[in-house]
Amino acid sequence: MLQVDTQEQQDLNYPDNGNSWSFLKVSLGRDITRLKQDMLEKTPRWEGREEQKKMMEPVARVGEGKENMTVKPVRGLEGIKKTTVETALRMQENTEKRTVRPAPGVEEAKEKMTVKLLPSTEGAKEKATVKLSSGVKGAQQNNTSKDQTMPKEPLASVETVRPVPQAAAVKEKKRLRAADFKSEPQWDFEDQYLLDNSSPPWTCSESVKAKAAKSDWLRDLFLPNIMLFTDKRYFSDSEWDRLEHFAPPFGFMELNYSLVKKVMSLLPPNPHQQLLLANSTSSKPTCISCAVVGNGGILNNSGMGQEIDSHHYVFRVSGAVIKGYEKGVGTKTSFYGFKAYSLVSSLPILGHRGFSNIPQGKHVGYIHFLEGDRDYEWLKALLLNKNIREGFLNHYEQRPWERFEEGFTMDRYLVVHPDFLRYMKNRFLKSKTLEKPYWRLYRPTTGAFRC
Repeated sequence: MLQVDTQEQQDLNYPDNGNSWSFLKVSLGRDITRLKQDMLEKTPRWEGREEQKKMMEPVARVGEGKENMTVKPVRGLEGIKKTTVETALRMQENTEKRTVRPAPGVEEAKEKMTVKLLPSTEGAKEKATVKLSSGVKGAQQNNTSKDQTMPKEPLASVETVRPVPQAAAVKEKKRLRAADFKSEPQWDFEDQYLLDNSSPPWTCSESVKAKAAKSDWLRDLFLPNIMLFTDKRYFSDSEWDRLEHFAPPFGFMELNYSLVKKVMSLLPPNPHQQLLLANSTSSKPTCISCAVVGNGGILNNSGMGQEIDSHHYVFRVSGAVIKGYEKGVGTKTSFYGFKAYSLVSSLPILGHRGFSNIPQGKHVGYIHFLEGDRDYEWLKALLLNKNIREGFLNHYEQRPWERFEEGFTMDRYLVVHPDFLRYMKNRFLKSKTLEKPYWRLYRPTTGAFRC
Protein backbone atom coordinates (compact mmCIF):
# COMPACT_ATOMS: atom_id res chain seq x y z
CA MET A 1 0.00 0.00 0.00
CA LEU A 2 1.39 3.37 -0.98
CA GLN A 3 1.82 5.75 1.91
CA VAL A 4 2.40 9.48 1.87
CA ASP A 5 3.54 11.82 4.61
CA THR A 6 1.31 14.22 6.52
CA GLN A 7 2.03 17.18 4.31
CA GLU A 8 1.15 15.17 1.23
CA GLN A 9 -2.08 14.02 2.89
CA GLN A 10 -3.00 17.64 3.53
CA ASP A 11 -2.26 18.45 -0.06
CA LEU A 12 -4.60 15.67 -1.24
CA ASN A 13 -7.44 16.96 0.98
CA TYR A 14 -6.94 20.50 -0.15
CA PRO A 15 -10.08 21.98 -1.84
CA ASP A 16 -9.93 21.79 -5.58
CA ASN A 17 -8.73 25.11 -6.86
CA GLY A 18 -7.69 23.88 -10.26
CA ASN A 19 -4.29 22.65 -9.11
CA SER A 20 -5.33 19.40 -7.37
CA TRP A 21 -4.07 17.26 -10.20
CA SER A 22 -0.72 18.95 -10.06
CA PHE A 23 -0.37 18.22 -6.35
CA LEU A 24 -1.26 14.58 -6.87
CA LYS A 25 1.22 14.24 -9.71
CA VAL A 26 4.05 15.65 -7.62
CA SER A 27 3.20 13.41 -4.71
CA LEU A 28 3.15 10.28 -6.86
CA GLY A 29 6.52 11.21 -8.36
CA ARG A 30 8.04 11.43 -4.93
CA ASP A 31 6.69 8.03 -3.98
CA ILE A 32 8.07 6.39 -7.07
CA THR A 33 11.53 7.89 -6.49
CA ARG A 34 11.58 6.72 -2.85
CA LEU A 35 10.45 3.25 -3.84
CA LYS A 36 13.35 2.92 -6.28
CA GLN A 37 15.85 3.93 -3.62
CA ASP A 38 14.48 1.36 -1.16
CA MET A 39 14.74 -1.37 -3.74
CA LEU A 40 18.32 -0.48 -4.55
CA GLU A 41 19.38 -0.49 -0.90
CA LYS A 42 17.76 -3.85 -0.21
CA THR A 43 19.12 -5.51 -3.33
CA PRO A 44 22.93 -6.48 -3.39
CA ARG A 45 24.83 -4.60 -6.06
CA TRP A 46 26.50 -7.85 -7.14
CA GLU A 47 25.42 -11.31 -6.20
CA GLY A 48 29.03 -12.50 -6.04
CA ARG A 49 30.02 -9.93 -3.42
CA GLU A 50 31.03 -12.49 -0.75
CA GLU A 51 32.81 -14.61 -3.31
CA GLN A 52 34.57 -11.50 -4.55
CA LYS A 53 35.68 -10.69 -1.00
CA LYS A 54 37.06 -14.19 -0.52
CA MET A 55 38.82 -13.98 -3.87
CA MET A 56 40.42 -10.62 -3.18
CA GLU A 57 41.62 -11.19 0.42
CA PRO A 58 44.57 -13.44 -0.49
CA VAL A 59 45.53 -11.06 -3.29
CA ALA A 60 45.80 -8.22 -0.78
CA ARG A 61 47.86 -10.29 1.61
CA VAL A 62 50.25 -11.33 -1.12
CA GLY A 63 51.31 -7.70 -1.45
CA GLU A 64 52.49 -7.67 2.16
CA GLY A 65 55.23 -10.23 1.47
CA LYS A 66 56.96 -8.32 -1.34
CA GLU A 67 59.93 -7.34 0.80
CA ASN A 68 61.76 -10.62 0.39
CA MET A 69 59.83 -12.49 -2.30
CA THR A 70 57.69 -11.69 -5.32
CA VAL A 71 54.68 -13.97 -5.96
CA LYS A 72 53.22 -13.87 -9.44
CA PRO A 73 49.70 -15.47 -9.56
CA VAL A 74 48.46 -16.69 -12.92
CA ARG A 75 45.23 -15.14 -14.25
CA GLY A 76 43.53 -14.06 -11.09
CA LEU A 77 44.95 -16.84 -8.95
CA GLU A 78 43.02 -19.56 -10.84
CA GLY A 79 45.38 -22.39 -9.98
CA ILE A 80 48.84 -21.32 -9.11
CA LYS A 81 51.20 -23.50 -11.09
CA LYS A 82 54.52 -21.86 -10.56
CA THR A 83 55.91 -19.23 -8.19
CA THR A 84 59.24 -17.58 -8.76
CA VAL A 85 61.10 -16.39 -5.70
CA GLU A 86 64.26 -14.32 -5.78
CA THR A 87 66.22 -13.98 -2.57
CA ALA A 88 67.51 -10.52 -1.70
CA LEU A 89 70.67 -11.88 -0.10
CA ARG A 90 73.74 -12.16 -2.30
CA MET A 91 75.25 -15.59 -2.62
CA GLN A 92 78.89 -15.63 -3.77
CA GLU A 93 80.09 -18.16 -6.31
CA ASN A 94 76.69 -19.78 -6.60
CA THR A 95 74.34 -18.58 -9.35
CA GLU A 96 72.75 -21.88 -10.22
CA LYS A 97 69.00 -22.44 -9.79
CA ARG A 98 67.78 -24.89 -7.18
CA THR A 99 64.48 -26.70 -6.83
CA VAL A 100 62.82 -26.40 -3.44
CA ARG A 101 60.08 -28.75 -2.35
CA PRO A 102 56.89 -27.38 -0.79
CA ALA A 103 56.10 -27.96 2.89
CA PRO A 104 54.61 -31.35 3.93
CA GLY A 105 50.98 -31.85 2.98
CA VAL A 106 51.14 -30.21 -0.44
CA GLU A 107 53.10 -32.77 -2.41
CA GLU A 108 49.94 -33.64 -4.33
CA ALA A 109 49.79 -30.14 -5.73
CA LYS A 110 52.94 -30.85 -7.80
CA GLU A 111 53.87 -27.19 -7.58
CA LYS A 112 57.43 -26.09 -8.10
CA MET A 113 59.25 -23.21 -6.49
CA THR A 114 62.61 -22.12 -7.90
CA VAL A 115 65.01 -20.13 -5.76
CA LYS A 116 67.48 -18.01 -7.66
CA LEU A 117 70.52 -17.42 -5.47
CA LEU A 118 72.42 -14.20 -6.09
CA PRO A 119 76.23 -14.02 -5.51
CA SER A 120 77.35 -13.64 -1.87
CA THR A 121 77.97 -16.51 0.51
CA GLU A 122 81.06 -18.61 -0.21
CA GLY A 123 80.51 -22.28 -0.73
CA ALA A 124 76.81 -22.14 0.16
CA LYS A 125 76.06 -25.65 -1.06
CA GLU A 126 73.40 -26.60 1.44
CA LYS A 127 69.77 -26.53 0.26
CA ALA A 128 67.72 -23.44 1.01
CA THR A 129 64.29 -24.05 2.61
CA VAL A 130 61.45 -21.78 1.49
CA LYS A 131 57.82 -22.19 2.57
CA LEU A 132 54.77 -20.75 0.89
CA SER A 133 53.53 -17.38 2.10
CA SER A 134 50.45 -17.28 4.34
CA GLY A 135 48.89 -14.93 1.80
CA VAL A 136 48.81 -17.68 -0.80
CA LYS A 137 47.04 -20.05 1.56
CA GLY A 138 43.53 -18.78 0.91
CA ALA A 139 44.04 -18.39 -2.81
CA GLN A 140 45.12 -21.97 -3.28
CA GLN A 141 42.41 -23.31 -1.00
CA ASN A 142 39.44 -21.55 -2.63
CA ASN A 143 40.39 -21.45 -6.32
CA THR A 144 40.72 -24.16 -8.95
CA SER A 145 41.73 -24.04 -12.58
CA LYS A 146 40.17 -25.85 -15.50
CA ASP A 147 42.99 -28.35 -15.88
CA GLN A 148 44.19 -28.75 -12.27
CA THR A 149 42.46 -29.69 -9.02
CA MET A 150 43.88 -28.11 -5.87
CA PRO A 151 44.35 -30.14 -2.64
CA LYS A 152 41.43 -30.06 -0.24
CA GLU A 153 43.49 -29.39 2.88
CA PRO A 154 44.98 -25.91 3.22
CA LEU A 155 48.67 -25.36 2.62
CA ALA A 156 50.94 -24.95 5.60
CA SER A 157 51.44 -21.39 6.64
CA VAL A 158 54.63 -19.84 5.48
CA GLU A 159 57.58 -17.82 6.56
CA THR A 160 60.48 -16.67 4.43
CA VAL A 161 63.76 -18.30 5.39
CA ARG A 162 66.80 -16.16 4.71
CA PRO A 163 70.05 -18.02 3.99
CA VAL A 164 72.67 -17.36 6.68
CA PRO A 165 76.22 -16.62 5.42
CA GLN A 166 78.52 -19.52 6.14
CA ALA A 167 81.04 -17.32 7.94
CA ALA A 168 78.43 -16.16 10.42
CA ALA A 169 77.55 -19.74 11.28
CA VAL A 170 81.07 -20.43 12.52
CA LYS A 171 81.33 -19.41 16.16
CA GLU A 172 84.48 -17.50 16.86
CA LYS A 173 86.74 -19.16 19.39
CA LYS A 174 86.84 -17.34 22.70
CA ARG A 175 90.30 -16.07 23.55
CA LEU A 176 91.80 -16.68 26.96
CA ARG A 177 92.36 -13.63 29.16
CA ALA A 178 94.44 -13.36 32.31
CA ALA A 179 91.68 -11.30 33.97
CA ASP A 180 89.36 -14.32 33.79
CA PHE A 181 91.49 -16.21 36.33
CA LYS A 182 91.85 -15.39 40.05
CA SER A 183 95.13 -17.29 40.18
CA GLU A 184 97.48 -18.84 37.66
CA PRO A 185 95.43 -21.35 35.64
CA GLN A 186 96.60 -24.95 35.73
CA TRP A 187 96.17 -27.20 32.70
CA ASP A 188 96.62 -30.91 32.14
CA PHE A 189 99.61 -30.12 29.91
CA GLU A 190 101.07 -27.45 32.25
CA ASP A 191 104.28 -29.43 32.78
CA GLN A 192 104.70 -30.69 29.22
CA TYR A 193 107.37 -29.06 27.07
CA LEU A 194 108.79 -29.14 23.60
CA LEU A 195 111.95 -31.27 23.60
CA ASP A 196 114.95 -31.25 21.28
CA ASN A 197 116.30 -34.62 20.23
CA SER A 198 118.64 -33.32 17.53
CA SER A 199 121.56 -32.43 19.81
CA PRO A 200 124.49 -34.83 19.70
CA PRO A 201 125.25 -36.85 22.84
CA TRP A 202 127.37 -35.05 25.40
CA THR A 203 130.23 -36.98 26.99
CA CYS A 204 131.54 -34.49 29.57
CA SER A 205 131.46 -36.25 32.94
CA GLU A 206 131.34 -32.92 34.78
CA SER A 207 128.45 -31.47 32.79
CA VAL A 208 125.18 -30.40 34.39
CA LYS A 209 123.47 -33.27 32.60
CA ALA A 210 125.81 -35.82 34.10
CA LYS A 211 125.52 -34.35 37.60
CA ALA A 212 121.74 -34.10 37.41
CA ALA A 213 121.48 -37.79 36.49
CA LYS A 214 123.33 -38.68 39.69
CA SER A 215 121.28 -36.42 41.95
CA ASP A 216 118.24 -37.87 43.69
CA TRP A 217 116.33 -34.55 43.87
CA LEU A 218 117.49 -33.10 40.54
CA ARG A 219 117.03 -36.25 38.46
CA ASP A 220 113.24 -35.88 38.18
CA LEU A 221 113.33 -32.10 37.77
CA PHE A 222 116.04 -31.66 35.17
CA LEU A 223 115.22 -32.09 31.47
CA PRO A 224 118.49 -32.44 29.54
CA ASN A 225 116.88 -31.98 26.15
CA ILE A 226 114.44 -29.13 26.86
CA MET A 227 114.00 -26.81 23.85
CA LEU A 228 116.07 -23.71 24.62
CA PHE A 229 115.46 -21.46 21.63
CA THR A 230 112.81 -20.99 18.99
CA ASP A 231 112.65 -19.94 15.35
CA LYS A 232 110.36 -20.26 12.31
CA ARG A 233 110.49 -24.07 12.45
CA TYR A 234 108.71 -24.22 15.79
CA PHE A 235 105.64 -22.09 15.15
CA SER A 236 102.30 -23.34 13.84
CA ASP A 237 98.62 -22.87 14.56
CA SER A 238 98.63 -25.91 16.83
CA GLU A 239 101.57 -24.47 18.77
CA TRP A 240 99.72 -21.17 19.06
CA ASP A 241 96.69 -22.97 20.49
CA ARG A 242 98.85 -24.78 23.03
CA LEU A 243 100.93 -21.81 24.16
CA GLU A 244 97.97 -19.44 24.27
CA HIS A 245 97.05 -21.08 27.60
CA PHE A 246 100.09 -19.51 29.29
CA ALA A 247 100.73 -15.84 30.00
CA PRO A 248 103.91 -14.25 28.55
CA PRO A 249 106.80 -14.82 28.77
CA PHE A 250 105.70 -18.42 29.35
CA GLY A 251 103.29 -18.47 26.40
CA PHE A 252 101.12 -16.41 24.03
CA MET A 253 98.08 -15.49 26.15
CA GLU A 254 96.60 -12.12 25.04
CA LEU A 255 99.32 -11.58 22.43
CA ASN A 256 98.55 -10.46 18.88
CA TYR A 257 98.38 -13.60 16.73
CA SER A 258 99.21 -11.80 13.47
CA LEU A 259 102.22 -10.09 15.04
CA VAL A 260 103.60 -13.28 16.58
CA LYS A 261 103.11 -15.21 13.35
CA LYS A 262 104.85 -12.49 11.32
CA VAL A 263 107.85 -12.35 13.66
CA MET A 264 108.25 -16.12 13.81
CA SER A 265 108.04 -16.42 10.03
CA LEU A 266 110.98 -14.00 9.75
CA LEU A 267 113.13 -15.61 12.44
CA PRO A 268 115.78 -17.79 10.77
CA PRO A 269 117.11 -20.96 12.42
CA ASN A 270 120.70 -20.97 13.62
CA PRO A 271 122.99 -24.00 13.37
CA HIS A 272 123.75 -25.69 16.69
CA GLN A 273 121.68 -23.09 18.53
CA GLN A 274 120.60 -25.59 21.18
CA LEU A 275 124.29 -25.88 22.09
CA LEU A 276 124.63 -22.09 22.28
CA LEU A 277 126.27 -21.95 18.84
CA ALA A 278 129.10 -24.25 19.95
CA ASN A 279 131.15 -25.95 17.28
CA SER A 280 129.79 -29.50 17.15
CA THR A 281 132.16 -30.71 14.47
CA SER A 282 134.71 -31.89 16.99
CA SER A 283 134.72 -35.66 17.42
CA LYS A 284 135.71 -35.25 21.07
CA PRO A 285 133.71 -32.40 22.62
CA THR A 286 135.27 -30.95 25.73
CA CYS A 287 133.56 -29.75 28.88
CA ILE A 288 132.45 -26.14 28.67
CA SER A 289 132.35 -23.96 31.78
CA CYS A 290 130.10 -20.93 32.15
CA ALA A 291 129.97 -17.79 34.32
CA VAL A 292 126.82 -15.70 34.79
CA VAL A 293 127.55 -12.14 35.90
CA GLY A 294 124.85 -10.16 37.71
CA ASN A 295 124.49 -6.40 38.06
CA GLY A 296 123.77 -6.06 41.76
CA GLY A 297 127.19 -4.71 42.74
CA ILE A 298 128.20 -7.64 44.90
CA LEU A 299 131.27 -8.23 42.71
CA ASN A 300 132.57 -4.70 43.17
CA ASN A 301 136.11 -4.87 44.62
CA SER A 302 135.86 -8.68 44.66
CA GLY A 303 138.85 -9.23 42.40
CA MET A 304 136.94 -11.98 40.52
CA GLY A 305 137.39 -10.43 37.09
CA GLN A 306 140.20 -12.68 35.94
CA GLU A 307 138.45 -15.85 37.07
CA ILE A 308 135.26 -14.81 35.31
CA ASP A 309 137.10 -14.27 32.06
CA SER A 310 138.67 -17.74 32.29
CA HIS A 311 135.37 -19.50 31.57
CA HIS A 312 134.45 -20.60 28.07
CA TYR A 313 131.18 -18.70 28.15
CA VAL A 314 130.45 -15.51 30.10
CA PHE A 315 126.84 -14.37 30.30
CA ARG A 316 125.79 -10.79 31.05
CA VAL A 317 122.32 -9.27 31.13
CA SER A 318 120.49 -5.93 30.84
CA GLY A 319 122.57 -3.01 32.21
CA ALA A 320 125.88 -4.87 32.21
CA VAL A 321 128.30 -2.16 33.38
CA ILE A 322 131.96 -3.17 32.77
CA LYS A 323 133.93 0.03 32.24
CA GLY A 324 135.67 0.98 35.46
CA TYR A 325 134.82 -2.33 37.15
CA GLU A 326 136.95 -4.74 35.15
CA LYS A 327 138.83 -6.16 38.17
CA GLY A 328 135.58 -7.21 39.83
CA VAL A 329 133.41 -8.28 36.85
CA GLY A 330 135.90 -9.07 34.11
CA THR A 331 135.78 -7.88 30.51
CA LYS A 332 134.68 -10.90 28.51
CA THR A 333 131.14 -11.29 27.15
CA SER A 334 130.04 -14.37 25.24
CA PHE A 335 126.28 -13.86 25.43
CA TYR A 336 124.26 -10.80 26.30
CA GLY A 337 120.70 -11.48 27.48
CA PHE A 338 117.95 -8.84 27.43
CA LYS A 339 114.35 -7.85 26.97
CA ALA A 340 113.58 -5.03 24.56
CA TYR A 341 112.77 -2.64 27.38
CA SER A 342 115.79 -3.52 29.53
CA LEU A 343 118.09 -3.03 26.56
CA VAL A 344 116.83 0.38 25.43
CA SER A 345 116.20 1.79 28.92
CA SER A 346 119.53 0.71 30.44
CA LEU A 347 121.52 2.81 27.98
CA PRO A 348 120.16 6.26 29.01
CA ILE A 349 119.86 5.30 32.69
CA LEU A 350 123.38 3.87 33.07
CA GLY A 351 125.12 5.88 30.40
CA HIS A 352 126.84 8.06 33.00
CA ARG A 353 128.15 4.86 34.64
CA GLY A 354 129.94 3.78 31.47
CA PHE A 355 127.18 1.65 29.86
CA SER A 356 126.96 3.58 26.60
CA ASN A 357 126.65 0.53 24.33
CA ILE A 358 125.48 -3.03 24.69
CA PRO A 359 128.29 -5.61 24.48
CA GLN A 360 129.44 -5.80 20.87
CA GLY A 361 131.85 -7.79 18.76
CA LYS A 362 131.81 -10.66 16.30
CA HIS A 363 132.31 -13.13 19.13
CA VAL A 364 129.22 -11.91 21.07
CA GLY A 365 125.89 -13.72 20.83
CA TYR A 366 122.54 -12.19 21.83
CA ILE A 367 119.73 -13.88 23.75
CA HIS A 368 116.32 -12.22 23.60
CA PHE A 369 113.63 -12.96 26.23
CA LEU A 370 110.24 -12.16 24.67
CA GLU A 371 108.20 -10.66 27.48
CA GLY A 372 105.17 -9.28 25.58
CA ASP A 373 103.86 -7.39 22.56
CA ARG A 374 106.54 -4.71 22.70
CA ASP A 375 109.27 -7.37 22.42
CA TYR A 376 107.63 -8.80 19.31
CA GLU A 377 107.24 -5.29 17.87
CA TRP A 378 110.90 -4.55 18.60
CA LEU A 379 112.06 -7.84 17.09
CA LYS A 380 109.91 -7.30 14.01
CA ALA A 381 111.53 -3.90 13.44
CA LEU A 382 114.96 -5.48 13.90
CA LEU A 383 114.27 -8.26 11.40
CA LEU A 384 112.94 -5.79 8.82
CA ASN A 385 115.52 -3.10 9.68
CA LYS A 386 112.78 -0.52 10.24
CA ASN A 387 111.85 1.96 12.94
CA ILE A 388 109.87 0.64 15.88
CA ARG A 389 106.13 1.20 15.59
CA GLU A 390 104.80 4.27 17.39
CA GLY A 391 103.84 3.48 20.96
CA PHE A 392 106.35 0.63 21.36
CA LEU A 393 109.64 2.04 22.74
CA ASN A 394 109.81 4.45 19.81
CA HIS A 395 110.58 7.35 22.18
CA TYR A 396 114.15 6.03 22.32
CA GLU A 397 114.44 7.11 18.67
CA GLN A 398 117.00 4.72 17.21
CA ARG A 399 115.82 1.79 15.17
CA PRO A 400 116.73 -1.59 16.77
CA TRP A 401 119.38 -2.43 14.18
CA GLU A 402 121.42 0.61 15.23
CA ARG A 403 121.95 -0.88 18.70
CA PHE A 404 124.35 -3.42 17.22
CA GLU A 405 127.76 -2.98 15.68
CA GLU A 406 128.41 -2.69 11.98
CA GLY A 407 128.42 -6.09 10.32
CA PHE A 408 125.91 -7.60 12.75
CA THR A 409 124.01 -10.62 11.38
CA MET A 410 121.09 -12.64 12.74
CA ASP A 411 123.09 -15.88 12.93
CA ARG A 412 124.28 -14.70 16.38
CA TYR A 413 120.79 -13.84 17.59
CA LEU A 414 118.84 -16.34 19.72
CA VAL A 415 115.21 -16.10 20.93
CA VAL A 416 114.30 -18.04 24.07
CA HIS A 417 111.48 -20.54 23.67
CA PRO A 418 108.46 -19.94 26.00
CA ASP A 419 108.56 -23.60 27.06
CA PHE A 420 112.04 -23.20 28.54
CA LEU A 421 110.94 -20.19 30.60
CA ARG A 422 107.83 -22.03 31.84
CA TYR A 423 109.95 -25.05 32.69
CA MET A 424 112.27 -22.88 34.79
CA LYS A 425 109.33 -21.23 36.54
CA ASN A 426 107.41 -24.45 37.25
CA ARG A 427 110.31 -26.56 38.47
CA PHE A 428 112.83 -24.16 39.97
CA LEU A 429 111.31 -20.70 40.48
CA LYS A 430 107.80 -21.41 41.75
CA SER A 431 106.25 -18.62 43.81
CA LYS A 432 103.16 -18.32 46.03
CA THR A 433 102.40 -15.11 44.16
CA LEU A 434 101.00 -17.32 41.42
CA GLU A 435 98.20 -18.33 43.80
CA LYS A 436 97.09 -14.70 44.23
CA PRO A 437 94.72 -12.56 42.11
CA TYR A 438 97.74 -10.58 40.90
CA TRP A 439 99.47 -13.74 39.68
CA ARG A 440 100.02 -12.20 36.26
CA LEU A 441 102.62 -9.79 37.68
CA TYR A 442 105.01 -12.56 38.64
CA ARG A 443 107.96 -13.12 36.38
CA PRO A 444 111.49 -14.19 37.35
CA THR A 445 114.15 -11.68 36.38
CA THR A 446 116.27 -12.06 33.27
CA GLY A 447 119.29 -12.84 35.45
CA ALA A 448 117.41 -15.59 37.28
CA PHE A 449 116.54 -17.24 33.98
CA ARG A 450 120.16 -17.15 32.85
CA CYS A 451 121.37 -18.77 36.04
